[in-house]
Amino acid sequence: MQYELIFIYNAQSGKLNALFDIGHKVLRPQTYACGLCALTHGAFRESAAWKQFREHSSVPLSFYHKDEMEKLDVKVETLPVILLRAGDQQDIFLSADEIAEQRNVEQLIKTITEKIAELNKD
Repeated sequence: MQYELIFIYNAQSGKLNALFDIGHKVLRPQTYACGLCALTHGAFRESAAWKQFREHSSVPLSFYHKDEMEKLDVKVETLPVILLRAGDQQDIFLSADEIAEQRNVEQLIKTITEKIAELNKD
């Protein structure tokens, strides 16, 4: 079965919001609300390791901000989150708590890769 991972960042979309996020990451990174963004993006750009993972993933990846969730027709309690879509089914792939446990982008990539490998075993 074909899978898709849907990443929902705990941040608003748009250029102005991106500027606010940059300021927040630089001035008060410990209080920044989106752990997924903190892992995948530095203050000014996407992590090189994340970009490479994203561009070479064998699984389709989609990315949304919290104000774009209505496009997905999903209800999740806590953001950020990574969802797994298989056909008409959507389930949590990595919860906000599981994302928060990742020490760096390399560990996040490893966790995602291992979970995908487990899915493909079934």
